[in-house]
Amino acid sequence: MADPAIVRTRLEALVEALQAHLAATELRTGEADPVVFAAYAHLADAFVAYEEALYDAFDEVVPMSVVEYEDEEDDDEDDEDDLGDDLEDEDLEDLEDLEL
Repeated sequence: MADPAIVRTRLEALVEALQAHLAATELRTGEADPVVFAAYAHLADAFVAYEEALYDAFDEVVPMSVVEYEDEEDDDEDDEDDLGDDLEDEDLEDLEDLEL
C-alpha cells in the first residue's frame, strides 16, 4: 500500500502539468508544436503517476483515462506508459521555461 502523502504529491504534480499544458497551448506556434507535444506527454505521465498512486493507496480509480497520441506515420504503439520518450531535451527545456 502506497503512502497517502505520495498521492497528494502526485496530485500537485498533475495540477502543475495541467497548468503547463494550458500555457503551452496558449503559446502554440502551429499544429505540430513540439512544446505542446512535450506538455501533453508530461501531462499524460503525471496523470498515470497520480492514478497509480491513488489506486495503490486507496484502491480507487478516476473516471477518465489518457488518450494516446497517435502519429500517423508510426502505428507501432509499444510504449503506452511514457509518451515523452521521443522528445528532444530542448523541447522539455522549452516546457520548463513556460511561466505558469
